[in-house]
Amino acid sequence: MHGIHASLVTPFTRAGEVDLKSLERLAAHCLTGGASGLVALGTTGEAATLTAAEQRAVLETGRAVATEHGAPLIVGAGTMGTEDSIRQARERAPLADALLVVVPYYLRPSDDGVIDHIAAIGAAVDVPLLVYNIPYRTGKHLSAEALLRLLELDCVLGLKHCPGGIDQDTLTLFAARTGKVILCGDDAYTYPMLQLGARGAIAATACLAPEAFAAMAEASRTCNTTRALTFHDALYPLVEALFAEPSPAVLKACLADAGVIDDPAVRAPLHAPHPDSVARARDALHILPY
Repeated sequence: MHGIHASLVTPFTRAGEVDLKSLERLAAHCLTGGASGLVALGTTGEAATLTAAEQRAVLETGRAVATEHGAPLIVGAGTMGTEDSIRQARERAPLADALLVVVPYYLRPSDDGVIDHIAAIGAAVDVPLLVYNIPYRTGKHLSAEALLRLLELDCVLGLKHCPGGIDQDTLTLFAARTGKVILCGDDAYTYPMLQLGARGAIAATACLAPEAFAAMAEASRTCNTTRALTFHDALYPLVEALFAEPSPAVLKACLADAGVIDDPAVRAPLHAPHPDSVARARDALHILPY
């Protein structure tokens, strides 16, 4: 688990059905562009809006492309309840190299409750877990101490860390040097987290610009900080534009403009983006070094 893992959107047809051909094309585009792996059924993939049959079809398509390219597939799993999360994890684990399990949202359990939740899921499946820490979505803040306790679990491969900034807990987490995988989950903070010791990133923007993200990660890995910072500076306006409206609306519009997917549709309650947002993102994309 290193490098850039592209968090895949789920393309839809104009009739509202999942477009598996576009998904297959997108996944191959990411991997041939330099992404190290794929992430399916994440937030970027609008997984919560998909039926069980659609989720299965997306998962099977992602697995087929990842296998063809010899790349790992990380699969989103987990809800706010432990039993339902175990059921979902068991269904998805056979086609996953790792499960991305979100910290329980909305209920805001105690730190001990979160740790027990993750441990129970890990005990129920035979693939490793990446804990998805994203407090600004879940409403549950985990201290560095709690995050380190999670990383001590044998079932936990590592952490997708999305703190919304470089805070004190993040600095403490990296300084601990646990040996476990930490992947940046905030696209805009990929460069600074790589410098702190992140092994890579899970990035939605990598669907659109896999070459630039991969180049930034490789430059960071080889200690070419000047080159890495050049890519960060070029990518930052693109990331800002893509996330100016609820993701992945702008991203899908840009992917459709580029011919990577056939249609930019998102599902309710998401809404089509404003044309100005798409224009900003398109302009930022065109000035990338690649």
